[in-house]
Amino acid sequence: MKKVTAFVGSPRRKHTHDTVQQFLGNLQSLGGVECEVVHLGDHRVEQCRGCCVCFNRGEEFCPSGGDDRDLLIEKMMTSDGVVLASPTYSFQVSAIMKTFLDRLGFVFHRPRFFGKTFTSLVVEGIYGGPKVVEYLDFVGGGLGFNVVKGSCVRILEPMSEKNRRKVDGTVAAHGRRFHDGLSRPPLPAPTFLKLMFFNMARTSIRRLDESYRDYTYYRDKGWFGSEYFYPVRLSPLKRAAGKMFDLTMSRGTTA
Repeated sequence: MKKVTAFVGSPRRKHTHDTVQQFLGNLQSLGGVECEVVHLGDHRVEQCRGCCVCFNRGEEFCPSGGDDRDLLIEKMMTSDGVVLASPTYSFQVSAIMKTFLDRLGFVFHRPRFFGKTFTSLVVEGIYGGPKVVEYLDFVGGGLGFNVVKGSCVRILEPMSEKNRRKVDGTVAAHGRRFHDGLSRPPLPAPTFLKLMFFNMARTSIRRLDESYRDYTYYRDKGWFGSEYFYPVRLSPLKRAAGKMFDLTMSRGTTA
Protein backbone atom coordinates (compact mmCIF):
# COMPACT_ATOMS: atom_id res chain seq x y z
CA MET A 1 0.00 0.00 0.00
CA LYS A 2 1.42 3.37 -1.08
CA LYS A 3 0.94 6.43 1.12
CA VAL A 4 0.17 9.67 -0.73
CA THR A 5 0.00 13.02 1.05
CA ALA A 6 -1.42 16.13 -0.60
CA PHE A 7 -0.38 19.51 0.77
CA VAL A 8 -3.02 22.11 -0.04
CA GLY A 9 -1.99 25.75 -0.14
CA SER A 10 -5.43 27.32 -0.23
CA PRO A 11 -6.70 29.32 2.77
CA ARG A 12 -10.22 28.05 2.14
CA ARG A 13 -11.76 24.67 1.47
CA LYS A 14 -13.29 25.28 -1.91
CA HIS A 15 -12.04 24.77 -5.48
CA THR A 16 -8.48 23.62 -4.78
CA HIS A 17 -9.61 21.44 -1.89
CA ASP A 18 -12.40 19.90 -3.97
CA THR A 19 -10.06 19.25 -6.90
CA VAL A 20 -7.54 17.54 -4.63
CA GLN A 21 -10.27 15.36 -3.15
CA GLN A 22 -11.37 14.41 -6.66
CA PHE A 23 -7.78 13.64 -7.67
CA LEU A 24 -7.16 11.47 -4.62
CA GLY A 25 -10.48 9.70 -5.04
CA ASN A 26 -9.54 8.78 -8.60
CA LEU A 27 -6.13 7.66 -7.37
CA GLN A 28 -7.58 5.40 -4.70
CA SER A 29 -10.00 3.85 -7.18
CA LEU A 30 -6.97 2.56 -9.10
CA GLY A 31 -5.97 0.55 -6.04
CA GLY A 32 -3.08 0.18 -3.63
CA VAL A 33 -3.10 3.77 -2.35
CA GLU A 34 -4.03 5.43 0.93
CA CYS A 35 -4.26 9.22 1.08
CA GLU A 36 -4.01 12.11 3.49
CA VAL A 37 -4.82 15.78 2.91
CA VAL A 38 -2.79 18.38 4.78
CA HIS A 39 -4.06 21.96 4.71
CA LEU A 40 -1.09 24.25 5.19
CA GLY A 41 -3.42 26.89 6.57
CA ASP A 42 -4.13 24.62 9.54
CA HIS A 43 -0.45 24.67 10.50
CA ARG A 44 1.91 27.31 11.81
CA VAL A 45 4.53 28.06 9.17
CA GLU A 46 6.75 31.04 9.92
CA GLN A 47 8.23 33.21 7.21
CA CYS A 48 11.82 32.71 6.09
CA ARG A 49 14.06 35.54 7.31
CA GLY A 50 16.70 35.08 4.64
CA CYS A 51 19.46 34.72 7.24
CA CYS A 52 21.04 31.60 5.65
CA VAL A 53 21.52 30.00 9.08
CA CYS A 54 19.88 26.78 7.81
CA PHE A 55 22.38 26.63 4.93
CA ASN A 56 25.46 27.28 7.04
CA ARG A 57 24.84 25.96 10.57
CA GLY A 58 21.84 23.68 10.02
CA GLU A 59 18.07 23.87 9.88
CA GLU A 60 17.71 23.19 13.61
CA PHE A 61 19.23 26.64 14.28
CA CYS A 62 16.66 28.50 12.16
CA PRO A 63 15.40 31.56 14.09
CA SER A 64 11.94 30.90 12.67
CA GLY A 65 11.96 27.43 14.27
CA GLY A 66 9.35 26.20 16.68
CA ASP A 67 6.68 26.14 13.99
CA ASP A 68 5.29 23.10 12.14
CA ARG A 69 7.97 22.93 9.45
CA ASP A 70 9.56 19.75 10.73
CA LEU A 71 6.18 18.07 11.24
CA LEU A 72 5.32 18.78 7.61
CA ILE A 73 8.71 17.54 6.42
CA GLU A 74 8.19 14.33 8.38
CA LYS A 75 4.87 13.81 6.63
CA MET A 76 6.70 14.10 3.31
CA MET A 77 9.42 11.72 4.46
CA THR A 78 6.91 9.05 5.48
CA SER A 79 4.97 9.31 2.19
CA ASP A 80 5.58 7.39 -1.02
CA GLY A 81 3.95 10.13 -3.04
CA VAL A 82 3.56 13.87 -2.45
CA VAL A 83 1.20 16.33 -4.13
CA LEU A 84 1.56 20.10 -3.84
CA ALA A 85 -1.71 21.81 -4.70
CA SER A 86 -2.28 25.54 -4.94
CA PRO A 87 -4.63 28.08 -6.45
CA THR A 88 -3.06 30.82 -8.55
CA TYR A 89 -2.85 34.06 -6.60
CA SER A 90 -1.35 37.01 -8.50
CA PHE A 91 -0.06 34.57 -11.15
CA GLN A 92 1.87 32.45 -8.61
CA VAL A 93 1.30 29.96 -5.83
CA SER A 94 -0.59 31.13 -2.77
CA ALA A 95 1.24 32.96 0.02
CA ILE A 96 1.05 30.02 2.44
CA MET A 97 2.44 27.62 -0.18
CA LYS A 98 5.32 29.98 -1.00
CA THR A 99 6.07 30.47 2.69
CA PHE A 100 6.23 26.70 3.14
CA LEU A 101 8.55 26.29 0.15
CA ASP A 102 10.81 29.09 1.39
CA ARG A 103 11.14 27.22 4.71
CA LEU A 104 12.31 24.19 2.71
CA GLY A 105 15.13 26.20 1.17
CA PHE A 106 17.86 24.18 2.87
CA VAL A 107 16.53 20.98 1.26
CA PHE A 108 17.43 22.35 -2.17
CA HIS A 109 21.01 22.46 -0.89
CA ARG A 110 20.69 19.07 0.81
CA PRO A 111 18.05 17.07 -1.15
CA ARG A 112 16.54 14.04 0.56
CA PHE A 113 13.28 12.88 -0.99
CA PHE A 114 14.86 10.37 -3.36
CA GLY A 115 12.71 7.38 -4.31
CA LYS A 116 9.47 9.28 -3.69
CA THR A 117 7.04 10.40 -6.38
CA PHE A 118 5.88 14.00 -6.74
CA THR A 119 3.31 15.90 -8.71
CA SER A 120 1.57 19.27 -8.66
CA LEU A 121 -2.04 20.33 -9.04
CA VAL A 122 -2.88 23.95 -9.78
CA VAL A 123 -6.29 25.60 -9.94
CA GLU A 124 -6.58 28.82 -11.95
CA GLY A 125 -9.41 31.20 -12.65
CA ILE A 126 -8.34 32.89 -15.87
CA TYR A 127 -4.60 32.78 -16.49
CA GLY A 128 -1.19 31.73 -15.21
CA GLY A 129 -1.73 28.17 -14.03
CA PRO A 130 0.57 26.28 -16.44
CA LYS A 131 3.54 28.45 -15.42
CA VAL A 132 2.81 27.66 -11.77
CA VAL A 133 2.75 23.94 -12.62
CA GLU A 134 6.20 24.31 -14.23
CA TYR A 135 7.46 26.06 -11.11
CA LEU A 136 6.13 23.45 -8.69
CA ASP A 137 7.42 20.56 -10.81
CA PHE A 138 10.86 22.20 -10.86
CA VAL A 139 10.66 22.53 -7.08
CA GLY A 140 9.81 18.84 -6.76
CA GLY A 141 12.86 17.86 -8.77
CA GLY A 142 15.08 20.16 -6.72
CA LEU A 143 13.91 18.50 -3.51
CA GLY A 144 14.92 15.10 -4.87
CA PHE A 145 11.55 13.66 -5.90
CA ASN A 146 10.77 11.68 -9.03
CA VAL A 147 8.45 14.13 -10.78
CA VAL A 148 5.26 13.24 -12.62
CA LYS A 149 4.21 16.24 -14.71
CA GLY A 150 1.52 18.21 -12.92
CA SER A 151 -1.67 19.65 -14.30
CA CYS A 152 -3.72 22.83 -14.21
CA VAL A 153 -7.49 23.02 -14.17
CA ARG A 154 -9.56 26.12 -14.79
CA ILE A 155 -12.48 26.63 -12.45
CA LEU A 156 -15.00 29.25 -13.53
CA GLU A 157 -18.18 30.24 -11.73
CA PRO A 158 -20.76 29.29 -12.65
CA MET A 159 -19.31 26.01 -13.99
CA SER A 160 -20.63 24.99 -17.39
CA GLU A 161 -21.14 21.33 -18.17
CA LYS A 162 -18.40 21.54 -20.81
CA ASN A 163 -15.96 23.01 -18.30
CA ARG A 164 -16.87 20.35 -15.73
CA ARG A 165 -16.21 17.55 -18.21
CA LYS A 166 -12.83 19.06 -19.11
CA VAL A 167 -11.82 19.32 -15.45
CA ASP A 168 -12.96 15.76 -14.78
CA GLY A 169 -10.96 14.46 -17.74
CA THR A 170 -7.80 16.34 -16.76
CA VAL A 171 -7.97 15.19 -13.13
CA ALA A 172 -8.67 11.57 -14.10
CA ALA A 173 -5.77 11.44 -16.59
CA HIS A 174 -3.46 13.06 -14.06
CA GLY A 175 -4.43 10.47 -11.47
CA ARG A 176 -3.57 7.63 -13.84
CA ARG A 177 -0.16 9.17 -14.63
CA PHE A 178 0.64 9.60 -10.98
CA HIS A 179 -0.52 6.08 -10.11
CA ASP A 180 1.80 4.75 -12.82
CA GLY A 181 4.61 6.90 -11.42
CA LEU A 182 4.22 5.35 -7.99
CA SER A 183 4.90 1.94 -9.55
CA ARG A 184 8.08 2.89 -11.41
CA PRO A 185 11.58 2.04 -10.14
CA PRO A 186 12.19 4.39 -7.20
CA LEU A 187 15.82 5.24 -8.05
CA PRO A 188 16.05 5.81 -11.80
CA ALA A 189 19.23 6.66 -13.66
CA PRO A 190 19.62 10.45 -13.77
CA THR A 191 19.26 12.44 -16.95
CA PHE A 192 22.32 14.29 -18.24
CA LEU A 193 20.82 17.53 -16.86
CA LYS A 194 20.38 16.07 -13.38
CA LEU A 195 23.86 14.63 -13.51
CA MET A 196 25.22 18.06 -14.38
CA PHE A 197 23.32 19.68 -11.49
CA PHE A 198 24.73 17.06 -9.11
CA ASN A 199 28.28 17.79 -10.18
CA MET A 200 27.74 21.55 -10.08
CA ALA A 201 26.40 21.38 -6.53
CA ARG A 202 29.14 19.02 -5.35
CA THR A 203 31.92 21.15 -6.81
CA SER A 204 30.50 24.26 -5.17
CA ILE A 205 30.07 22.61 -1.77
CA ARG A 206 33.50 20.96 -1.88
CA ARG A 207 35.01 24.45 -1.69
CA LEU A 208 33.54 24.89 1.80
CA ASP A 209 34.88 23.38 5.03
CA GLU A 210 33.52 21.43 7.97
CA SER A 211 32.05 24.52 9.60
CA TYR A 212 29.29 24.43 6.95
CA ARG A 213 26.37 22.02 7.25
CA ASP A 214 26.19 21.63 3.47
CA TYR A 215 29.77 20.32 3.49
CA THR A 216 29.28 17.84 6.33
CA TYR A 217 26.00 16.65 4.80
CA TYR A 218 27.67 15.83 1.48
CA ARG A 219 30.64 14.31 3.27
CA ASP A 220 28.52 12.09 5.51
CA LYS A 221 26.38 10.96 2.56
CA GLY A 222 29.54 9.99 0.68
CA TRP A 223 28.59 12.27 -2.20
CA PHE A 224 32.08 13.70 -2.65
CA GLY A 225 33.14 10.32 -3.98
CA SER A 226 29.93 9.00 -5.54
CA GLU A 227 28.65 9.15 -9.10
CA TYR A 228 25.26 10.50 -8.05
CA PHE A 229 23.07 11.22 -5.04
CA TYR A 230 22.08 7.54 -4.72
CA PRO A 231 23.56 4.22 -5.90
CA VAL A 232 22.74 3.80 -9.57
CA ARG A 233 24.35 2.12 -12.54
CA LEU A 234 25.36 4.78 -15.04
CA SER A 235 25.97 4.00 -18.68
CA PRO A 236 29.56 4.42 -19.90
CA LEU A 237 28.48 7.61 -21.67
CA LYS A 238 26.93 9.12 -18.52
CA ARG A 239 29.92 8.03 -16.44
CA ALA A 240 32.20 9.85 -18.88
CA ALA A 241 29.87 12.85 -18.86
CA GLY A 242 29.98 12.95 -15.07
CA LYS A 243 33.79 13.07 -15.11
CA MET A 244 33.67 15.78 -17.75
CA PHE A 245 31.19 17.83 -15.67
CA ASP A 246 33.47 17.45 -12.64
CA LEU A 247 36.50 18.60 -14.59
CA THR A 248 34.66 21.53 -16.17
CA MET A 249 33.17 22.71 -12.86
CA SER A 250 36.49 22.38 -11.05
CA ARG A 251 38.24 24.47 -13.67
CA GLY A 252 35.50 27.05 -13.44
CA THR A 253 35.91 27.43 -9.68
CA THR A 254 39.69 27.84 -9.87
CA ALA A 255 39.73 30.26 -12.81
